[in-house]
Amino acid sequence: YYFPCQRWLAVEEDDGQIVRELVPVDEAFVKKDSENDGQSPATLGLEQKAKSTTYTVKVKTGDKKNAGTDANVFITLYGSKDDTGIVSLKASKINKNKFERGKVDEFTVESVDIGDLKKIKIGHDNKGNSTGWFLEWVEIDAPSLGQCLKFPCGRWLDKSEDDGAIERIIFPAKLQTREYIPFVPYEITVYTSDVFGAGTDADVFIVLYGTDGICTQQKSLCLNKREQRMYFERNSVNQFIVELEDVGDMIEKIRIGHNGGGLNSGWHLDRVAIRRLLPNGK
Repeated sequence: YYFPCQRWLAVEEDDGQIVRELVPVDEAFVKKDSENDGQSPATLGLEQKAKSTTYTVKVKTGDKKNAGTDANVFITLYGSKDDTGIVSLKASKINKNKFERGKVDEFTVESVDIGDLKKIKIGHDNKGNSTGWFLEWVEIDAPSLGQCLKFPCGRWLDKSEDDGAIERIIFPAKLQTREYIPFVPYEITVYTSDVFGAGTDADVFIVLYGTDGICTQQKSLCLNKREQRMYFERNSVNQFIVELEDVGDMIEKIRIGHNGGGLNSGWHLDRVAIRRLLPNGK
């Protein structure tokens, strides 16, 4: 069995996860990779992305006195087929100081197929100066499944409040479930030109257009400002695997640009290559 990863396990890198589930790849990919005949790490990533589910987890801390917590928070997602195991919510995409009173924090959880999401277990380790936590709700969005579920809580996770529990099992509110057309993974390879001053530190975004006026949302390719400084350097090749709306088998055009931010925002773009897996696996 061959389990390529080629990703960070670090709070301050990538999606902030320090534990990853890896799926095995076909033997053909191993041979291609070892023979250096053009099989790239990102290509492996695309095959793996198609076998996994990325969840965006939003957590709302209540607007009550002492509602925030300094403890380490964890979550487990339970599906009809399997569960994710315990996932530490360490790197909030929104707030540096997470789980503060009245704030919403956002995290990424990646897992192999666990089936339809049935319930979650969320809690903390009761460590730190201020551990008691009032959890308002959890929202879990799975673009590849086309489903967004809301898990209302409205209770304390505190040994000295409510029933004293510091972890709770929560079920989704059916009336608050939102369904939409599932997203698909795209491999986007960006080539920056080899001319003086070609690189950019700005926030680069892309939109894909299919036939009949179908298009994706505008998507930033970098997850944070640190990545913006690292990527899109002169004469560089950067590959991203992003989940976007399915624009069909034909991509008629793309719209790519940046926000003009950063010290050196001007960018000389050479070309963009886009690859996706069609429903028959090609």
